[in-house]
Amino acid sequence: MTRSIARFMSATALAMIAAPALADTTVIQAERVIVAPDAPPLGQSTITVTDGRIVSIADGWQAAPDGATLVQLPGKTVLPGLIDLHVHLTGDPGGDFWKEAVEPAEWGVVVGAKNARLTALAGFTTVREAGSAQQTAFALRRGTEEGLIAGPRIVAAGPPLAIIGGHGDVTGFLPEINEILSSGYSCTGAVECAAKVRRASQNGADTIKITATGGVLSQQGRGLEAHFTDSEMKSIADTAHSLGLKVMAHAHGARGIEAASRAGIDTIEHGTYLDEAAAREMVKNGTVLIPTLMAFKGVTERLGQGIYTPVVENKIREVADVAQTFMGKARNWGVPIAFGTDAGVFEHGRNAGEFALMRAQGMTDREALASATTMAARVLEMENEIGRLAPGYSADIIAVDGDPLADVTVLEDVDWVMVRGRVID
Repeated sequence: MTRSIARFMSATALAMIAAPALADTTVIQAERVIVAPDAPPLGQSTITVTDGRIVSIADGWQAAPDGATLVQLPGKTVLPGLIDLHVHLTGDPGGDFWKEAVEPAEWGVVVGAKNARLTALAGFTTVREAGSAQQTAFALRRGTEEGLIAGPRIVAAGPPLAIIGGHGDVTGFLPEINEILSSGYSCTGAVECAAKVRRASQNGADTIKITATGGVLSQQGRGLEAHFTDSEMKSIADTAHSLGLKVMAHAHGARGIEAASRAGIDTIEHGTYLDEAAAREMVKNGTVLIPTLMAFKGVTERLGQGIYTPVVENKIREVADVAQTFMGKARNWGVPIAFGTDAGVFEHGRNAGEFALMRAQGMTDREALASATTMAARVLEMENEIGRLAPGYSADIIAVDGDPLADVTVLEDVDWVMVRGRVID
């Protein structure tokens, strides 16, 4: 190699180091654009996305600059990516609870990678993972963030806090097996519960999940009212808030819902037996209901097939009727409601089926869409990042046929998805 060639190669290498990377720009030409459920829709528009963020939304179809990727969506309605505040990506529906004893936690990452892609393709560009093994959801969170796994943005809770033997703790095995399989996040007393919140934060939780009452799918036929004491729940809420974390509480029984809201819990998941007294407490404290109506639909679809144990089948049958009406009552009582499905209890990718169920209990199409966009973003305290289309926001964008403001069920068939500027296919 001559000295001049060596100097040239050295100078070229230095220039490559000094030069900024070329911006990754995508130009989207859409027939109609819904920037937010409370804003008037736009006609033909051009959305420019650079390095994962929306740069501009311009009238008409504008030409793409040199080097940009052009996406043409004639006839399609473009809107913000949807948000599901209650999913379990690392699990699939079924009743074989004993698999906890034979399958390693790492298998959840494999299952989760499959389900993350299905969830994104269904139009859900952000999800809140509502309970998993210690690291599985956190591994998925990193994989989707870095673009190694196709899927939504993930806000992850990790293992839920539970009382010993309660919903969220391990039950149904011999005592010594229950102990071995325990996640280590059950707690008794305010001090221990505060310590478990701190442990969850230390180990990577974005939010704290607790099981404030008994549940339908656990191997236990009792305890639908409050599991934690008032002092325990207040300790959990206060400790989480001191760390900048919100708390989501699985809760079915009315008194458990009321106690959780009074303690400062941020969201009630399910809320099945909510009554007017519990609703008043929720309204007073600004506690948000995540109704997960698809969960009830999913489990009732599997009744009588030998999938669930007898104790679980009995609980499903008991809850089936009230699941048809409780969200409508909550809405009439003024309880704030945001979108969440409990996907994993039913098949991932069917998340948008929740919209029809919400509408059947009295929500308007516009309210239902807001519950999965602007309202859900507020619950996550990400209203300046997701939930609407605007310059500076994350490029979480979907396209459908039809007008979801007039018929929200068109969101059950999503044609095109972008998550953080990456097209999912």
